[in-house]
Amino acid sequence: MPFRESSPVEERVALFREYETGAFSVTELCARHGVSRETFYVWKRRRESGERRWFEERSHAAASCPHATAGRLADRIVATRQRFPHFGPKKIKAWLEHERPEVDWPAASTIGDILKREGLVEARRRRRRAIAQGEVAAPASAPNEEWAIDFKGWFRTRDGNRCDPLTITDAASRYLIEVRIVDPTGAGVRSALERVFKDIGLPAAIRSDNGAPFGSTGAGGLSALSVWWLKLGIEPRYIPPASPQDNGRHERMHRTLKAQTTKPPAATVAEQQRRFDAFRHHFNQERPHEALDQMPPVKLWQSPSRTLPRRLDDPWYDADHEVRRVRPTGDIKWRGEHVFVGEALAGELVGLCEHDTSGHLVRFCGRDLGLINCERRFLRFAPPRARLRIAQETPQTGEQ
Repeated sequence: MPFRESSPVEERVALFREYETGAFSVTELCARHGVSRETFYVWKRRRESGERRWFEERSHAAASCPHATAGRLADRIVATRQRFPHFGPKKIKAWLEHERPEVDWPAASTIGDILKREGLVEARRRRRRAIAQGEVAAPASAPNEEWAIDFKGWFRTRDGNRCDPLTITDAASRYLIEVRIVDPTGAGVRSALERVFKDIGLPAAIRSDNGAPFGSTGAGGLSALSVWWLKLGIEPRYIPPASPQDNGRHERMHRTLKAQTTKPPAATVAEQQRRFDAFRHHFNQERPHEALDQMPPVKLWQSPSRTLPRRLDDPWYDADHEVRRVRPTGDIKWRGEHVFVGEALAGELVGLCEHDTSGHLVRFCGRDLGLINCERRFLRFAPPRARLRIAQETPQTGEQ
């Protein structure tokens, strides 16, 4: 036969049944049941109060909380979240402080609790972050020091048409310069960039991945598009292969763009472009950014001082260089032989200067493209690839 088990409720009832017999003193009863005299008298007062279920535990929750957030503030927080469903607690707090600076808004953690209580927060699995490596270059610190360019992954609108959004951001201010649906070709990107350069101006550098149409596997990693950038005085900067984290600011913007404009896709390409235009205004003018002290990018953005020139001149080389024009087939005439240097440079002037190895360096607009050795063979160089010093970056959060 198993041992008999009892609950605290049954023990309290038994305690006072024994008390009513008068056979035991309070001290003896407390010793038999393992409670203090203070506990006995607490439950005795509960029993004598006439409460029907006196033997049950009461809630230990505070009856009132003088520091609780006022209902009107909680309602405003919930309304802001409903207006901007992709804002987290930090951005909601920054937005409300900008709109109503005279109000003492609760902390971001309290705002998060309010959103969770109202069912406005979805639990997200946290992934362990890999250890960062390769600190080489510092990120841009001023507007137009560096822009970032990329295609957000293509998708189809609901009518079945393919959509390739080209995105351009300023690295320092996070300003979203352009989101435009274009053909994913060198001509399509150049046409979009010409409009941007005419309307806004020229940056000092543009960071991109190594794929077409931004880069290539040819000399110096140059494509026809990046050759045009060099002639404009814009330095092409390529991230290491398979390293999207070295363009992390831009990739983070892509995640927000995808969440707010493509789930689900629009019915047509024209409607999708209108979504992108509305997102760009919201991202630049309204959305606080944690890395900018919760200011929107427009507060830091400044237009470039350099403008698009009316004509492009050939690059200049000093007297130490021999100059050759690249033929349409991508080769040059050198010491009586044809040496292939790259079709991306077709029609352009390159400079050749002597190198310590008895060969000649091939340069274009100050960038070393490769080496012609003594056997008249061209040894192409890979593009310089500098990793960002990510230790200075603001850690990415799911709320950014």
